[in-house]
Amino acid sequence: MVRKMKSMDGNNAAAHVSYAFSEVAAIYPITPSSPMADFVDQWSANGLKNIFGTQVKVVEMQSEAGAAGAVHGSLGAGALTTTYTASQGLLLMIPNMYKIAAEQLPAVFHVSARTVSTQALNIFGDHSDVMACRQTGFAMLCEGNVQEVMDLSPVAHLAALEGKVPFINFFDGFRTSHEIQKIAVWDYEDLKDMCDMDAVAEFRRHALNPEHPHMRGSHENGDIFFQHREACNKYYAALPAVVEKYMDKINAKLGTDYKLFNYYGAADADRVIVAMGSICDVAEEVIDYLNAHGEKVGLIKVRLFRPFAAEKLIEAIPASVQKIAVLDRTKEPGSQGEPLYQDVVTALANAGWNDIKVIGGRYGLGSKDTPPASVFAVYNELKKDEMKRQFTIGIVDDVTNLSLPEDKNCPNTAAPGTIECKFWGLGGDGTVGANKNSIKIIGDHTDKYVQAYFQYDSKKTGGVTVSHLRFGDKAIKSPYYINKADFVACHNPSYITKGFKIVQDVKPGGVFLINCQWNLEELEHHLDAASKRYIANNNIQLYTIDAIDLAIKVGMGKRTNTILQSAFFSLAKVMPAEDAIKYMKDAAEHSYLKKGRDVVEKNWNAIDVGATAYHKVDVPASWATAEDNKPETVLEGRPDTVKVVKTILNPIGRMDGYSLPVSAFADLPDGQFPLGASAYEKRGVAVTVPHWDETKCIQCNNCAYVCPHATIRPFALTEEEAKNAPEAAKIVDVKAGKGKGVYQYTMAVSPLDCMGCGVCVGVCPVKALTMVGQEEEAAQQDVFNYCVAEVAPKADMQDNTVKGSQFKQPLLEFSGSCAGCAETSYARIVTQLFGERMYISNATGCSSIWGGSAPATPYTVNKETGKGPAWANSLFEDNAEHGLGMYMGQKAIRNRLAAQTRDLIARWQTDVMDLHPDWVCILIGINDVWRQFDQPQMPETHVLPDEYARNCESLIQRTLPHVKGMVLMTPYFMEPNQSDPMRARMDEYGAVIRDLAAKYRLPCVDLQAAWDGLFQHMHPCNIAWDRVHPNQTGCMFIARQLLNGVGFDWNHCAE
Repeated sequence: MVRKMKSMDGNNAAAHVSYAFSEVAAIYPITPSSPMADFVDQWSANGLKNIFGTQVKVVEMQSEAGAAGAVHGSLGAGALTTTYTASQGLLLMIPNMYKIAAEQLPAVFHVSARTVSTQALNIFGDHSDVMACRQTGFAMLCEGNVQEVMDLSPVAHLAALEGKVPFINFFDGFRTSHEIQKIAVWDYEDLKDMCDMDAVAEFRRHALNPEHPHMRGSHENGDIFFQHREACNKYYAALPAVVEKYMDKINAKLGTDYKLFNYYGAADADRVIVAMGSICDVAEEVIDYLNAHGEKVGLIKVRLFRPFAAEKLIEAIPASVQKIAVLDRTKEPGSQGEPLYQDVVTALANAGWNDIKVIGGRYGLGSKDTPPASVFAVYNELKKDEMKRQFTIGIVDDVTNLSLPEDKNCPNTAAPGTIECKFWGLGGDGTVGANKNSIKIIGDHTDKYVQAYFQYDSKKTGGVTVSHLRFGDKAIKSPYYINKADFVACHNPSYITKGFKIVQDVKPGGVFLINCQWNLEELEHHLDAASKRYIANNNIQLYTIDAIDLAIKVGMGKRTNTILQSAFFSLAKVMPAEDAIKYMKDAAEHSYLKKGRDVVEKNWNAIDVGATAYHKVDVPASWATAEDNKPETVLEGRPDTVKVVKTILNPIGRMDGYSLPVSAFADLPDGQFPLGASAYEKRGVAVTVPHWDETKCIQCNNCAYVCPHATIRPFALTEEEAKNAPEAAKIVDVKAGKGKGVYQYTMAVSPLDCMGCGVCVGVCPVKALTMVGQEEEAAQQDVFNYCVAEVAPKADMQDNTVKGSQFKQPLLEFSGSCAGCAETSYARIVTQLFGERMYISNATGCSSIWGGSAPATPYTVNKETGKGPAWANSLFEDNAEHGLGMYMGQKAIRNRLAAQTRDLIARWQTDVMDLHPDWVCILIGINDVWRQFDQPQMPETHVLPDEYARNCESLIQRTLPHVKGMVLMTPYFMEPNQSDPMRARMDEYGAVIRDLAAKYRLPCVDLQAAWDGLFQHMHPCNIAWDRVHPNQTGCMFIARQLLNGVGFDWNHCAE
């Protein structure tokens, strides 16, 4: 049979099949499976009919657990039902999965297999989620590429119906779910032809219905539960044959050879890998190369993982095999080996094949790339007499030494004639979207095979993106990053200035395109010496294009992607230029017509301009011997943060994180990072940044108030601080209000941290800010750095108004949020007001990504006190409960540490007297009052005024004979309103202290009265957010009151 060819990703393929066999889809979105649900929802809304002639009923639930419950109920009522999920979402479905399996309901869960959060959240792919479900009773079917997802997903639906066992149909998250391939697509009539309608009818007859009522899900006691549970065994024993039956039906239609375990390689292989998922295609490339060079190796691809048909595995292993390496894409700490490894070892042992040596390895956790070099390493390990029984590939483990050595210069195993292209962009700049467009144009309008994969971090918008495109005349099975490309484009000039190793990705003689506003002299200045040498010594064809200015000219604003896409087609010569322009324009019209004809025409103009706007650079001969002269940057700051920046953040920032060894994280095994690392990133990704006109500014601080990234900040400077500021600083007098005649004022901007959103410009009431090119403001970076590091906070300028709050240090800065994000503006304000006393329980989602993408921690500490927000993320759905737990835990600690007077009585000897002090100062009682209001339900813990007086007098009597002097200080509550209940109670305890001081003739410092005087001029929250625990300024105030109380002579303090 002939099927239509279409370019799509794995999620699209799975959704296409699942829609055909489903009547209901209960969904809840989670990366990377959400597109499957989106496709199904769109198709249903557009009236697409499944093989039963109906539209799928889609219902979005409140959580993954809710979706699983809805699936369970819908199946019970007789509707064929599916869902789409991954990671923690799948794990939340486990309780229902046990029920669905035991009740023999033909569910199919389509899973883009993804990492389960451990020491950190990771939204990318491995098998840790599906492996947590292997005990539920669900069958598990795995596909390794987009075509297999299309071909084999029907097996899950068809076998679930006939075999009475539900299925997890899974494939690698991102690597397969988001990889675009040109594939053959099922026609729904062919799927309908394979469906056993009698099994469908039987399922409906057996469903719950008041017309023929039954009970399902009863309670059973210990006398019968075990026996009843064993009654399902025959269905699992029979299921592999059912799966084979439908694989054979598919083989008959397609001419394929799908089996439960497929063997690929030499018939007389002596070394074999057993694996499942996308690594199988990598292994096939390596096998072809090795066998062509005289070696004898092979691969067993596992398709049906549960039930595990051991006899079929044995059938697939060539009799000549001596050694096997089993690869698992998951980690089970403390186990004897990962799941697939244990199954293979057990199968061989039960079959009596004890002469074969078996080793097991882990790979690809969190979408760690697994290139051919990793597979070569496995086959090399299998050559050894003494092999590592457990190993890892793709990383350098210099702690437990489990990793296998890899040759990064291993042979190129891609299909001959494959053209490889790589595009470096910025999340949100349109590069990824343009390349998805490009690959579909090539795939749908030429005879070429295509592949596209998009590499980005979890931030997506504002993060580095790398698009990997391949196309050629032969089938492409290369599910790994491109390391040597025929064409490389750098769409953001900041990557050049930061020294990213981009041009090193270009094959000798290949094309390198840089989007920048530089002339040759400026280009020479910004390119590092290593890049110059590589370009000159490898005959790289270097081009530049100023898409930044061109986009503005054609009305596209910051969107350079269409211009750069057109330049790519012109330079790469994938198809005739006129055809490429026509197809790009068709795609632009399809994408943007709903936004208006004007937008479409702007994109058409961009396409026309981009096709010829690039310029070839004549590479100077001197580049061949360019010398490195970049000075090493000296990092200053807190030692723990600086260490993380040097060893982890900087390599990651250079896109070199893949090379970091395990030892880099040896001090961080629990995933706990120091705060403030994002201040060292200085990404410089904004094309335009704000320019401050000090002559127009009215010093309202609105710009700082709305800035999402805390990159524009007001500072009040003393005369000395102003004198020492960098030459580029623009400093004026404070114009009005607090600080007038005392301080000078500047608005500092960090051009390297700014995201270029322009929100500050929009909010300025006097147009004192304008957006200009980043390089024009380069000198302001030193000004910003000086103000942050050297200008002291001015407490008398700070209050809780819009203006005054912005003189407080933000404890959230330079986050990974999108340009113009409003979330971070609010969050930053909260840290300015309360950051030194904050616990943050952050739900998984946008705010956890911009707030906690390690190691670039944007939450930071007060530079004076070292205090700041304590941040943690648990799960998507439990931050309220997680936060309550944090509150309860902290409350328990505070209760334990609270120094009540009755506690002090017991500890006084060891904590005070045994230290033999000369002077003793007593300030107690605050917790005694606090507890009466914090825990009114526990009166037995309350120390009332009479007991408080007795306890204090006892301490005075025990201590006074043994010291030179003693000072009493009144307890306090920073509440000026004396009628406040807690303040009134505190005044009673203060009276006790004053009476005791008079009785024993001791100095008494009335702190409550001192605070009352201070708060006539400022709000208590400037000193203590909870009105009890003072910040550094408050502590200094208390110290001053103490010294005054003992008659300290401030005029002779230097002596």
